[in-house]
Amino acid sequence: MTSWAGPSAAEIAAAVREKRVTAREVVASHLARIERLDGRIGAFRTVRAEAALDEADEVGARPDLAGLPLAGVPVAVKDNLAVRGESTRNGSAATSDLPNTRDHVTVARLRAAGAVVVGLTNVPELCVFGTTEGVHGTARNPWDTARSAGGSSGGSAAAVAAGMVPLALGNDGMGSLRIPAATCGLVTVKPGHGVVPAGIGDGDWFGMSENGPLATTVADARLMLAVLADTGAAAAADPSALSVAVSVRSPLRGVAVGRPYAAAVREAARLLAGAGHRVRRADPPYPASTGFTALRHWSAGTAVDAADLDPRRLTRRTRVQAAVGRRFVNGVRTGDARERLRARLEPFFAEHDVLLCPALARRSPRAAPWHERGWLRNVLVNGACSPMTGPWNLTGWPAAVVPFGTLPSGAPCAVQLVGRPGSEGALLDLAERVERLRPWPRTAPLT
Repeated sequence: MTSWAGPSAAEIAAAVREKRVTAREVVASHLARIERLDGRIGAFRTVRAEAALDEADEVGARPDLAGLPLAGVPVAVKDNLAVRGESTRNGSAATSDLPNTRDHVTVARLRAAGAVVVGLTNVPELCVFGTTEGVHGTARNPWDTARSAGGSSGGSAAAVAAGMVPLALGNDGMGSLRIPAATCGLVTVKPGHGVVPAGIGDGDWFGMSENGPLATTVADARLMLAVLADTGAAAAADPSALSVAVSVRSPLRGVAVGRPYAAAVREAARLLAGAGHRVRRADPPYPASTGFTALRHWSAGTAVDAADLDPRRLTRRTRVQAAVGRRFVNGVRTGDARERLRARLEPFFAEHDVLLCPALARRSPRAAPWHERGWLRNVLVNGACSPMTGPWNLTGWPAAVVPFGTLPSGAPCAVQLVGRPGSEGALLDLAERVERLRPWPRTAPLT
């Protein structure tokens, strides 16, 4: 094999453990692909070329190499998580450029498993919005570079979809893993609350934000989640047939799900029924207040994260988002809106094991300087594209996205799987079944 940019993370790790290739050779192949492609994609804020090669050599010399689950696997890290020796800019000119002295716990776990961090990926300012652009660059969808890669883990998703890394670390506070995964044709899982250490910003957006994997195969997503969780959360679950509720209803009033995404859900339901699962149409009882509850928590999280930053160095949309959120911070901290939402939805998930629903309502917006545009315009565009993700951050329950078919443009389509607490393994099992029944191209056909 002349290049090791292309095999899955599991294949790379096996080859490095068996000494069929060195970690340095693997990392060098991916660095060469980054150098060739990222000028068009904009996935990375910074690439750690020299440091990554040195760290690859260290992995190759480890006495425990034969037991490392991610031996020599290049990974990208979202630029709101600390990487030792690098600054964390969080997509903003208002943040510090001083290097971190230690890794975030999730980064430390990846490195302990043998992974090599090749760079930090672009995010929208403070990871607030569902498109990725700002002072550090614009992340584009490798399947359609005229379109945004989504957000806020857009740079991480673009890096994986372009084959510049086989795995990337992102996080999700209102859909920030699932939106770019659906846009870029990737597998992801937002774990339930407490499964993976969070430590994202100041208070994890009131406990709504979770770290998770972006991958091109379910096996790779499972592998990375197992390393991040350091528990059995990613293990295969009971193989018996599941009760699957199918819904194409948007939780947000006035936002309709586009025809391609609804059609993908119905076709996925048909395949799962044919595979022996108990599938029936059933809509979750979303309260009419879901949109307002999401806006209150989303904006309040921004207000907390922006509190110690110079507002003169923040973009206008972020300043407005934080100003809106300041009105809600105390109410969010002391209120019980999330508990009431969980109580309303728990009977639904007592009756059904999994909810199958659209990942998005429509394709991502055009790649554009959205950070220079007004707050309301950003909110309306984000809400129209991704109404289906926020409820599961509010509940704190796990949700996965799986590629499924294509849009009329030829870009990937996707479906979302949602489960009760502790169902990460079951969601990945169902995702694996979808993968076998309807395989997808792993990376965009870039040359």
